Amino acid sequence: QVQLGESGGGLVQAGGSLKLSCAASARTFRGNAMGWFRQAPGKEREFVAAINWLGGSPYYTESVKGRFTISRDNSKNTIYLEMNSLKPEDTAVYYCNTVVANRRLPASRVWGQGTQVTVSL
Repeated sequence: QVQLGESGGGLVQAGGSLKLSCAASARTFRGNAMGWFRQAPGKEREFVAAINWLGGSPYYTESVKGRFTISRDNSKNTIYLEMNSLKPEDTAVYYCNTVVANRRLPASRVWGQGTQVTVSL
């Protein structure tokens, strides 16, 4: 069963930074591409960024390119999302999940609790 735990969210002013973490079970993490998704109030969950098992070839949704960086530490079964130059429109609950390789789709229907990111003006 997929096991995921997101952390690191919070309240930050526009232009600020946050770094999110997602710890996964070894069974969930090993060998899988991993990614971040977000869901803003009243909107559907959307893809944000993903990275392959070896940590290469990260890809991002257009709106976060140049501001967000995804990374992973395979020794800790953890992925990260470093978010800079945050904007109010980045406000959402952020989730991690396994990702269909080279796609912007979650590979599992099981989600963690997410972590709230709120960006104020």
